[in-house]
Amino acid sequence: MQNKLNNSADPLARSYTLAGLARFAAPSIAMMVFLSVYTIVDGIFISNFVGTLALGAVNIIFPLISLEMGLGIMLATGGNAVIARRLGEGDAARARQNFSFMLAAAVLTGLAIETLSLLFLPQVISLLGASAAQYPYCRDYAVAMLLFAPALFLQVGFQSYFVTAGRPKLGLLVMLGAGLVNMALDYLLIPRIGVAGAGLATGLGYMVPATAGLVYFLRPRGGELYLVRPRREAGLLASACLNGSSELVSNLANAVSTFLFNIMFMRFYGEDGVAAITMALYFQFVFAAVYFGYAGGVAPIISYKFGSGDTAGLRQVVRDSLRFILGVSAANFVFSLLVSGPALLLFAGGDREVAAIAQAGFPLFALSFLFAGVGIFASNMFTALSDGPTSALISFMRTLFFLAPAILLLPLALHETGLWLAVSLAEGLGALVAAVCLLRKRSQYQY
Repeated sequence: MQNKLNNSADPLARSYTLAGLARFAAPSIAMMVFLSVYTIVDGIFISNFVGTLALGAVNIIFPLISLEMGLGIMLATGGNAVIARRLGEGDAARARQNFSFMLAAAVLTGLAIETLSLLFLPQVISLLGASAAQYPYCRDYAVAMLLFAPALFLQVGFQSYFVTAGRPKLGLLVMLGAGLVNMALDYLLIPRIGVAGAGLATGLGYMVPATAGLVYFLRPRGGELYLVRPRREAGLLASACLNGSSELVSNLANAVSTFLFNIMFMRFYGEDGVAAITMALYFQFVFAAVYFGYAGGVAPIISYKFGSGDTAGLRQVVRDSLRFILGVSAANFVFSLLVSGPALLLFAGGDREVAAIAQAGFPLFALSFLFAGVGIFASNMFTALSDGPTSALISFMRTLFFLAPAILLLPLALHETGLWLAVSLAEGLGALVAAVCLLRKRSQYQY
């Protein structure tokens, strides 16, 4: 049944063509791509001013940061699906209470992660497989990053909530500001204090959207989202965590796969191999950002149309989105092959041995860009439909169930070639699982 709030003035209620969806999601895409780009700038500065050993050390710490990020995204996307659905049902007051509660939960979770990680940091670094030479770089980077864990949780939350509040362009501007601060501080800090400067630059960059989001949402704005006194609602946190569990699963799987990559590349290539796979994973980070940005950008539309009963609009959004994802996937693959040569040399900071390892394997790794978008979009779509189990299943299959065995077993038969092919095989099988889920759930959700 159409709700009285479903009118042309509400951006979530409008009808969208493929071009309209792309325009609506463009700020979210740009925000995610820019976020990935300024993370990559960290890597370029580290490799050129500190060295590829430090670059590999950053990748050693990545599983810890990925866990932190996964919890933040789980709370943000899971809570956002509930909030957007409440708005679609016309219950703005309850949506504000849910929004305020989820934001408070995010900050408290960030504080808990920061405290526990700092207390047990030496044990964590050793568990992640750092060599003696990598250990001091891992420690310095991790401490600097962890100090800003609550700000990271706020940044991740506001990325979603600005879109749901109908202000995706404001979210983009805030993220641009964060990126500029990060890159400027990279330039100032990394040459002076090393890898710790990269962590501080990133953390201070988190403070920009965290502060801007709090300032924006503290002021009441008619029927829009804004902060009110949080009200605990039975089952809200559990429901949000279940809805967003796929994002946690995805990030945990990324953490595990990165750990396995680090171990296996260390075995085949030594510390140069860890630096080489770090550079390839930076490429993956950029192209995945396009898929995540689009999926996150249209997710509130999907949640709203599902909540309001607009099945025709929901069907159009899903089908046009799949066409968009498939087209962008092909473009990403071709583009990555064209730019990988000079880009990998830049990452290597003049270390030609590391660059040669990366350039030899990258074309096999890049095949994954053809398949990843389908799985990422499908997982985010089911989160938006509040179908957390299906979303988590897709994420788990593409990022861990297929990938971990591929990393461990393919090298037994294909040696180094198997290492570089592992991601592509896992993403291809993950896309197949996503396609099966999309077909089986079509009648249930009427898309």
